[in-house]
Amino acid sequence: MTKENKGIVQHALAGLVETGDVDTLASFLSDEFIHHRPDSTTSTKAEWLAAVRAALGPTAGMRVEILHLLADGDHVVVHSRRGLPDAGPEIVVVDVLRIADGFIAEAWEIIEPVAHAAANGRWWESAHR
Repeated sequence: MTKENKGIVQHALAGLVETGDVDTLASFLSDEFIHHRPDSTTSTKAEWLAAVRAALGPTAGMRVEILHLLADGDHVVVHSRRGLPDAGPEIVVVDVLRIADGFIAEAWEIIEPVAHAAANGRWWESAHR
């Protein structure tokens, strides 16, 4: 199951990352898909796809580099680095995707601007001295 779920996510993201093909991604989402943001807001499938289309569509200009794709059971984790359009900040994103019945059913997203990484890690350094 883990290998199959990882393959589902790889296929869903391939066109999106290479060409901005949001329609292929949409075909891999369940009708009940829900997306969770760090601020506790959620989006439906239609709402999330509209946001993805605006950010990653063919004319949007965001660069995406997938660094890691890890799977365990019905969850797949995607770690990526993204360059925002118009010289916006570079961000690192971790998406946790839950697969159900061969479709991406749920997603959680964690975003951190690369420029903030050092400052956000200082608590760890001071706690372990």
